[in-house]
Amino acid sequence: MRKRIAKVVKMELPGGDAHPGPKLASAGVNMAKFCTDFNAKTGDRRGQVVPVIITAYEDKSFDFVIKTTPVAPLILKAAGLEKGSGNAKTIVGSITDAQLTEIAQYKLPDLNCEDLEAAKKIVAGSCRQMGIAIK
Repeated sequence: MRKRIAKVVKMELPGGDAHPGPKLASAGVNMAKFCTDFNAKTGDRRGQVVPVIITAYEDKSFDFVIKTTPVAPLILKAAGLEKGSGNAKTIVGSITDAQLTEIAQYKLPDLNCEDLEAAKKIVAGSCRQMGIAIK
């Protein structure tokens, strides 16, 4: 017999440092167990934003899927910046083509494309919108 899904929640939590709070209360799961499991799986990603999809079941059990870090923080880290430009035409930094390729390879499983060249175009578009040039 399949478990009945009570709720599906998408969140972004700090890697290796999730703790019980209002964000998790809305999911309707055992917060202490989730935090322990999540922190164990994301301990190597400490300091990064980690998207997670939590599926809570009616019997109070849960499953979760960890996604890759969003593109914007990866680009900012590669460029050595704290934030991008408010205007896409104002260039505030740059990354190399090798850094672009590295980010695209990392994000490829979560993007809606199948090859690396398409992933690079998606990441390059994010760079343009943030005012970051690719050299």
